[in-house]
Amino acid sequence: MDVIVRPTAALSGSIGALSSKNYTTRYLLVAALAEGTSTIYYPARSEDSDAMRRCIQDLGAVLEEDEEKAVITGFGKHPKNVKELNVGNAGAVLRFLMGIAALTEEVHFVNTYPDSLGKRPHDDLIDALGQLGVEVEHHGGRLPMTIRGGKPQGGLITVSGEVSSQYLSSLLFLTPLLEGDSEITVTGDLKSKVVIGQTLEVLEQAGIVIQASEDYSKFRVPGGQAYQAKTYTVQGDYPGSAAVLAAAAVTQSDVTIRNLSPDSKQGERAIIDVLKAMQVPLTHENNDVRVQGNGRLQGLEFDGDTATDAVLAMVAAAVFAEGTSRFYNVENLRYKECDRITDYLAELTKAGARVEERQSEIIVHGRPEGVEGGVEINAHYDHRVIMALTVVGLRASQPLRIKDAHHVAKSYPQYFDHLKALGANVEWVE
Repeated sequence: MDVIVRPTAALSGSIGALSSKNYTTRYLLVAALAEGTSTIYYPARSEDSDAMRRCIQDLGAVLEEDEEKAVITGFGKHPKNVKELNVGNAGAVLRFLMGIAALTEEVHFVNTYPDSLGKRPHDDLIDALGQLGVEVEHHGGRLPMTIRGGKPQGGLITVSGEVSSQYLSSLLFLTPLLEGDSEITVTGDLKSKVVIGQTLEVLEQAGIVIQASEDYSKFRVPGGQAYQAKTYTVQGDYPGSAAVLAAAAVTQSDVTIRNLSPDSKQGERAIIDVLKAMQVPLTHENNDVRVQGNGRLQGLEFDGDTATDAVLAMVAAAVFAEGTSRFYNVENLRYKECDRITDYLAELTKAGARVEERQSEIIVHGRPEGVEGGVEINAHYDHRVIMALTVVGLRASQPLRIKDAHHVAKSYPQYFDHLKALGANVEWVE
């Protein structure tokens, strides 16, 4: 389905932040890897987190869920041998489970999104698993693929961090369960280091011991460990909230988002500092973020590597800022559900924004007067692109029609419901 976004002068009201997708998928996985029963309070419900639910159950976990919590009895070190797994369009779920699949005899990962996840590369993780004696049959580093594992041994592992931190996270989930000790060396410039911090945080909560160098270039992982059954509480999601905050920043607004901890380790928490630097009236007190937007913003420069999933929303806000904004160190945006630099900027240009791309930069020449709109734009099956383009549509002179906007459900199924509750003029159309 498509969405039509019409110009909206003002937003007001209060919503609760979605539960974090990144923490939910990690908690679901460590609960499945534990012997015994774990409880996860306030887990996210989205296509990505549901993909992890589906796959861990296929691998032998027992999951019972109500509106407040998920109760999971894990399979420990012994996932069930299954013929195939379907991760949908969830790249992180695929990569995390590529590691865990090494504990089974053979798993085939199907390719149900050939135009999105099917195009994303996994070579670096495939190479690393090969160093553990795991055989991976693949198509040029892409789906579909078959993993033949069984009893991988620990040892010395080298993995590139140049494309994605998810490869390293996959190894960090797997190696504690191997018989021998492991030492992981990361080569190149590790992307999204802050997300590795989230992985290590969850592993520590699950009772796993890992020694990490300060720069995350080396990891010592004792083998023979066991995940412990625990109780977890999922915090509010900054990546999804970033788009709502950007929408409030570019309109006349009085919007509050609840349940966003100022102490969160989510790198996308930087959206708060970025909007403040853009001179957006904003307070963050008692887990509540309040934006009293006046539609006036100032351009800025920002290193986006620590806040990957909020950069597109920041760029959307910068479209309406005074002066030029520059978002650098963002090349890893090219390896997501779509090329979030070339593809996203092409659609912004259609809408009337003035933007330029470099290999690892997005440059925005602000248009405080607004953009023309009045066009149909393609979101390239990408939930973050959909949310960010919606922000731009609120300040366009003419409506924007966003194709296939239902893919927002990958991370934030309630996104358009929440925007409408705040007063946004958005409408689903066939």
